[in-house]
Amino acid sequence: MEEVYNSYSQWIRKQFPYRVQKISVDAGFSCPNRDGRLGTHGCIFCDNNTFNPSYCDRQKSIHQQLEEGKQFFRRKYPDMKYLAYFQAYSNTYDTLDMLKQKYEEALQTEDIVGLVVGTRPDCMPDDILDYLEVLNRQTFLIVEYGIESTNDVTLRYINRGHSFEDTKFAVERTTERGILTGGHVIVGLPGENATESVRQATVISSLPLHLLKIHQLQVIRGTVLAKQYEERPFHVYSTEEYIALIAKYLQHLRKEIVVERFVSQSPPDMVIAPHWGLKNYEFTNLLTNYMRKYDMRQGQLST
Repeated sequence: MEEVYNSYSQWIRKQFPYRVQKISVDAGFSCPNRDGRLGTHGCIFCDNNTFNPSYCDRQKSIHQQLEEGKQFFRRKYPDMKYLAYFQAYSNTYDTLDMLKQKYEEALQTEDIVGLVVGTRPDCMPDDILDYLEVLNRQTFLIVEYGIESTNDVTLRYINRGHSFEDTKFAVERTTERGILTGGHVIVGLPGENATESVRQATVISSLPLHLLKIHQLQVIRGTVLAKQYEERPFHVYSTEEYIALIAKYLQHLRKEIVVERFVSQSPPDMVIAPHWGLKNYEFTNLLTNYMRKYDMRQGQLST
């Protein structure tokens, strides 16, 4: 059956002759929005504990985290290979020498066949991009930028610390080096209704991105956003509302962009809202069925 969107699972199978799984690594990096360069409290929605698995612990070496991650996944697929996913905080926010040391420790670990490096658009100086260009010739590499929104008003509101122009500049510079470039956006941020989200799909399509992650807004306990929500509740999408919105978003998203995911799954005890009770694959099945029912496809309305 024809895919209704350009799925990461299909795409990644074409990149390797074997099954590949990402293993998250916390390499001890910080963020300019936390260490005082731009701010100390971070983005209003942020708590990295919501996506770090148990084996992802900065007190352990990168090699140890990867070995424990391999054991976690190997029970199901003994012959699997792995990508080291530098996920927590801003993973290009350090000296070039330190980055080389950490990335290369990961690549020296058995069965690690590439890297995924998550970072901010304002944390990619030329010397680091030069190094990543060289590294990209030696191994599989994806650089993933936290975009969150294309709306500068929203970016200021969520205390992001950079503009959309910074995002555009970083993505263009990275793809010009021949590096696979991904982005991450949050749908449902305060002040952004469904119409605004669909508008942003067109803006995202104008970037030379290869991959995109889309997440629903989650209100996480202990964050600034949680305090705002408790003092003055704002709308968060129901499952049905979000499915309808993402289907429209995909229609306006350039069909060549590989879509990796649509939802974030934080530990239930950390989530104030929304409570959907769905696993990633369950949501994807609901979305796919909805799009097939209404004959919707990624890129149908992309200009």
